[in-house]
Amino acid sequence: MKGLRDKSVLVTGGGGAIGAAICCRFAEEGASVLVADKNSVSAVKVAREVRGKALVFDISDYAAAKRAIASCGEIHVLVNNAGWDRFQNFLDTDPAEWEELISINLRGPLNMHHLVLPQMAARGSGCVVNISSDAARVGSSGESVYSACKGGILSLTKTLARELARKGVTVNAVCPGPTDTPILRGFLGEGEAGKKVYDALVRAIPQKRVGRPDDVPGIVAFLASDEAAYITGQVISVSGGLTMAG
Repeated sequence: MKGLRDKSVLVTGGGGAIGAAICCRFAEEGASVLVADKNSVSAVKVAREVRGKALVFDISDYAAAKRAIASCGEIHVLVNNAGWDRFQNFLDTDPAEWEELISINLRGPLNMHHLVLPQMAARGSGCVVNISSDAARVGSSGESVYSACKGGILSLTKTLARELARKGVTVNAVCPGPTDTPILRGFLGEGEAGKKVYDALVRAIPQKRVGRPDDVPGIVAFLASDEAAYITGQVISVSGGLTMAG
């Protein structure tokens, strides 16, 4: 894709399933990849695979994120991919349990935007792609707090796209549907019960399969490329047709 070669791309949650796939895609496009993850083993492993640089820090810790970003130099593309969920009906949750979900899924991306966007605005160019979720667009049972956080990311995306359009910075969001990751496998559970839930999920998806991590990076790379320079404030689902809301 046009305009990605030699760009510096920072991917949060780069050591996870979707994050690693995104890092690999940008590396294939000739970009210089910064693999950010709080898990040092995963970050280093992916960084070696893509010949990039590992950044080990917790995005929910503003001071730690600031130190890490200060060591990076120019960042041309920010992919806010890091996320985590705990599946539980809202009435069964405890307010103390909300904090980790909010820290990772909402406060973390807020920190990253606040730390990276100033240099993009000053330079007059840059791109942010936020990985939200279709749980934010249509709701998802057992994911109330996660959905609320991801919904906040969609609103943030649109607001920042408006604020930064004249600064030459684009901000868009990608919403994966059910994707074969450790989070989904943990939700489905083991044995026959888990298989029944999985089979029901597959039946509900028009393409008759759950997503794969490799289904996500293509649209992310496109939105970060020069070919998407006139696209900002948009939300695009990658769900095999499961969600078709406007």
